[in-house]
Amino acid sequence: MTVNLWTDAAHAQSYLENRKRIPRRDEGYRALLEFVPEGAPRVLDLGCGDGEVVGRVLDARPAAAAVAADFSPEMLERVRDRFADEARVSVVEHDLDIALPAEWGTFDVVVSAFAIHHVVDARKRTLYTEVHDRLNPGGVFLNLEHVASPTVELHEAFLGALGTALADDDPSNQLAPVDVQLAWLREIGFVQVDCHWKWRELALLAGLRAD
Repeated sequence: MTVNLWTDAAHAQSYLENRKRIPRRDEGYRALLEFVPEGAPRVLDLGCGDGEVVGRVLDARPAAAAVAADFSPEMLERVRDRFADEARVSVVEHDLDIALPAEWGTFDVVVSAFAIHHVVDARKRTLYTEVHDRLNPGGVFLNLEHVASPTVELHEAFLGALGTALADDDPSNQLAPVDVQLAWLREIGFVQVDCHWKWRELALLAGLRAD
C-alpha cells in the first residue's frame, strides 16, 4: 500500500521549513535553469509546491508564462499567495496520479522538482508519456528529482547528509533509479536524454521532444 502525506498541512510545512538544509539544492536549481531555452513562451510546473521553481524560471525567462500545478492544499494556498499579482502564472489543482488534462494545452518547457517521486513507478512512466505528448516539438522536460540509490548503505548515507535518520525517512517516497528513468524517457520517444546533474539521490533528468 502506498502512502502520500502531502495533503497533510503539517507535512508540507515541515518540508518548507527544512528544505534549505538540503545540501546543494540551489546547485540543482541552477542546473535546471541552464536548460530552460531562451524565449520559451509557455512553461508547466508539475508539483509546483509553493512556487519556488516556477518563480526561478520566470525570473530567468521574463517573457514566459506558466501553469503551476499541485494537489497539496497547503502548497496551493502558498503558491496562490505568491503569485496573486502575477498575471503570467495560472495556478491549478492537480494530483499527479491523474492524467494531465488536455485542456491545459501544450508547452515549450515542462519542469518538476522533487515531486514525481511521490507516485508509483508505473504512474511515473505513464506521466512521462503524457509530458511528451503535451510538449511542443523541440520542447524540453526537466525533472529535478529525488532518485533511488543503488544500495541501502548509500541511501542511509544520503539521509545522513540531510541529518535524517532511516526511521524518519518519508514514507511518501517511491524512488526509482536514474538509469531506469532515463530508459523510460528514451523508450517513450524523448531525444537528447541525459542526467545533467547529480548529487547522491538528487538528479536532473532531461529530454527533448523531437522536432
